[in-house]
Amino acid sequence: MARRAGADSETGRIPAGFGQAPEAPAPAVALLGSDGTILAWGEGCRRLLGHRAEDVVRLPVQRLLKTPAEAVRWSPARGDVGQRGDRRAVNAVVEVRHREGMSLRLAVETIALTGEDGETCWFVAVVEAPDGVRTADAEAALLDRSPLAVAVWDTRTRLLWSNRACREIAGRSEADPPTRSTRRTMCDVDRATIEPVIRQVLTSREPVGDHVLRWVPPEHGREVVFSSSVFPLAPLNGGPLGVCTVSAITKSGERERLALLGTAANRIGTTLDVMTTAQELADMAVPALADYVTVDLADAVPLGGEPLKRMSKAPSGIPVFRRAGQSSIHADMPEAAFLVGDVVYVPPGSPFLTALYGDQSYFEPAMKTGPGTWLDPRRRQLIHDTGMHSVMMIPLRARGTILGIAVFTRTDNAVPFSRDDLLLAEELCVQAALSLDNARRYTRERAAALALQRSLLPQRLSGGAAMDLAGRYLPSDRHEGVGGDWMDAIELPGGRIALVIGDVVGHGINAAAAMGRMRTAIHTLATLDQPPAQLLDHLDKVTSQLAETATWSHGYSSVTGGTCIYAVYDPATRVCDLARAGHPPPMLVTPEGHAHIADTPVGPPVGTGIGGYESVELELSQGTLLALYTDGLVESRHGDIDTGLDRLLAALQRPSASLEDTCSRAIAKMTTNTSPEDDIALLIARTQPADDHHQTTAHTKHHRPPT
Repeated sequence: MARRAGADSETGRIPAGFGQAPEAPAPAVALLGSDGTILAWGEGCRRLLGHRAEDVVRLPVQRLLKTPAEAVRWSPARGDVGQRGDRRAVNAVVEVRHREGMSLRLAVETIALTGEDGETCWFVAVVEAPDGVRTADAEAALLDRSPLAVAVWDTRTRLLWSNRACREIAGRSEADPPTRSTRRTMCDVDRATIEPVIRQVLTSREPVGDHVLRWVPPEHGREVVFSSSVFPLAPLNGGPLGVCTVSAITKSGERERLALLGTAANRIGTTLDVMTTAQELADMAVPALADYVTVDLADAVPLGGEPLKRMSKAPSGIPVFRRAGQSSIHADMPEAAFLVGDVVYVPPGSPFLTALYGDQSYFEPAMKTGPGTWLDPRRRQLIHDTGMHSVMMIPLRARGTILGIAVFTRTDNAVPFSRDDLLLAEELCVQAALSLDNARRYTRERAAALALQRSLLPQRLSGGAAMDLAGRYLPSDRHEGVGGDWMDAIELPGGRIALVIGDVVGHGINAAAAMGRMRTAIHTLATLDQPPAQLLDHLDKVTSQLAETATWSHGYSSVTGGTCIYAVYDPATRVCDLARAGHPPPMLVTPEGHAHIADTPVGPPVGTGIGGYESVELELSQGTLLALYTDGLVESRHGDIDTGLDRLLAALQRPSASLEDTCSRAIAKMTTNTSPEDDIALLIARTQPADDHHQTTAHTKHHRPPT
């Protein structure tokens, strides 16, 4: 055996592991010269006969034969080898001497290997044959005994010989004529990987171990994963004559699938955003399962725009989906007929509709693209250009609702989808569909809450001739962007203006509804033209009574109250009468630009039923700014409220001439590098000039409501 043929240069021993694979014994194999000289001796032969490679290599094989039951001639002449069709092979039962002296009956199969220079050697595989086995049964005895898939290939990668395990897995009963290549003989093997490995071994003469092969037998379409070893076959100092492959079924495919499902559980549904979830499914499956994946959603998942059912047909088909996610092994995504966000049109009678309305997966391991298929011209051309050859369409179904469809295709991966791939894709889609449904429900509820909140908030703020107003509302994403903060401006008789800012306890649609009720109550009480302290006292009683009588919706926690500031400004007197219920104090900015916190008493939050609010009168000079805000602007988990108040004072110093700019600057400085943890509302008012003149200093008067 040549040095680079994988054999020991001194003994011609075939490397350990030749003819064997994990967990199963393989036939003993050897390599003989055309004159019957032993050129290489496998480890299986040593185990079977006891002879070491260094003791038998270069000896005539006749030395090991006792009295053969039927003679085997090792001549390569065509008439001497017992041809079967075009295959040069012979089978026999022989008696061989064991190293310890006993005789063994062996079933022998020999395969002729001819190099490019015409030199011929014999690949020999043997197993022990029980008494009574005839020559005609020798092949069956040999092939039935090994659970491993063993095959011999010539230098042109043609299959010369295979045992029964190999042929059954590949779905063939006989070896093919030597005119056919691996690509045609083993049409169900991962052709993209087997041929290069065989050629590599023929060129380098170095064995390759633990190579993964995948078969998809046409009978049942269930993928079988093998761990294969490929060994060169070559005489001493001669060129390679072929290779031998020994393969064993492994559990690696199952492990890969379980690992993919485990990873998918962590990577699909990381957010409550429908588009993100769809894209996560597509990214998860490429390239682990498919070369190109699309996720299209039906009207059950609203993505904006006109409902699909109301849209008219187009030459390309019916509008049924919107593209929500797609991924490809190719960066430029040449397989895409539609982009993310596009309306997806499908031909009538296509498998898309079967999966959508029939709630059944569509599985086509070998795509048919000829006349009479469901493909429209555009898709047929796209399939031809990209090399798509295998497809699966899986409905996305959760809690009884069909949300859309996921389509998996293969282009560069030559192995068609198997039934195992279909089961894996369906499991991935089950996980993704649940996440999509959660996102759909969240999106729907959030949209309803936002719509309710926007309908309850004032569309515009007006201070009339008394004040210039500007406001900002910044919802917190941490609470789905829906909360109970609000601000308002109410015109009162005599040119006066009432300013209101409040914060209802809690977040979500319940807080928005409670905010709407509280805002309505304030508007009603404001028409009575009550002083601020008295208005808050009445608001506290109304809110607490509603909580006690469980007026809130059944099954939802009651919103018990909130904080509020109610201020009334009279431009004729330049006096602002103000009362606050558990709310952060207002801030004043003088016309010269100096900001300070107004000295105002604070009462309990409304809804407690305690009452006892106190009003304070602030006399404001022309051009004074009054800033009202909610606690989300000055409070956070990382700092106390005093720190936040100091920061807001600094942000309000020397305000811009534009109140809008002042609001934007204050919000920007208070939320630098951090997203708001709570909803934020900010209302800034600037006093307008009055017809008569008043003193320009500000002073306060405290008033308590009548008991």
